[in-house]
Order: sequence, then C-alpha cells, then structure tokens
Amino acid sequence: MGISAQNTDETVLAELGRRIARTRLERNITQAQLARESGIGVATLERMEAGQPSRTASFIRVLRALGLLEGLDAVIPEPTPSPIERLKLSGRRRMRAASPKEHEPPPSERWRWGDEAEPPPR
Repeated sequence: MGISAQNTDETVLAELGRRIARTRLERNITQAQLARESGIGVATLERMEAGQPSRTASFIRVLRALGLLEGLDAVIPEPTPSPIERLKLSGRRRMRAASPKEHEPPPSERWRWGDEAEPPPR
C-alpha cells in the first residue's frame, strides 16, 4: 500500500509500522535486538510496528538502527532559495576590471618607514 494525502493519520502510521516490521524481518532481526540497538523499549517498538503513535525521537532511533535515516532527507528536503533570493545571495558579479585610481600618489611620494634607501634623484 502506498502513502498518499488521502490516507488518514492512522492509516499512515499503520503503513509505517508495517514497513518497519517488514524491514526488520527481512534483515532477520528480532524486536528485542532492534529495540536494544535503537535504545528504546521493546513495548515501544511493538506499538510502533502496530501503527500506534510514538515519539518522533523513537522513530528516528529505529530508522538509524535500520540504516534508513538518510531517507528522511528525501521526505523533507532542504528548502532551496527562490531565484530572486539566489541572485541576492550571489552578489554582484564583476563585468570589467577597474582602472587604476587617479588620486593615488606616485611611488616617490608614498609614505615610507624611513629606513628604506632614498629614491634616486630624477
């Protein structure tokens, strides 16, 4: 059975529980083993597999123990900025090189530490 927007919350929880149980059984893992690896109680895992509500933290722990946690990234992807926000974030791009500044003094008139050799006379 698939999960869709037309399903009730209870139906979605029951399907998630069935999928967890099926994955556990396909990997030949007992409820006690998965509960221990997840750091939750066996009763919590039994309720989860039965489709009863459980804490999100428990669900995450079970997914991690089964190696399925990365799947949540596909469920709730990182929001991407809109095209306008991307333009604002990228800043302005240079279109050409700048010419040297005219107000800059020539090398002979620039400030020096005083311990450099005197420039040769012109």
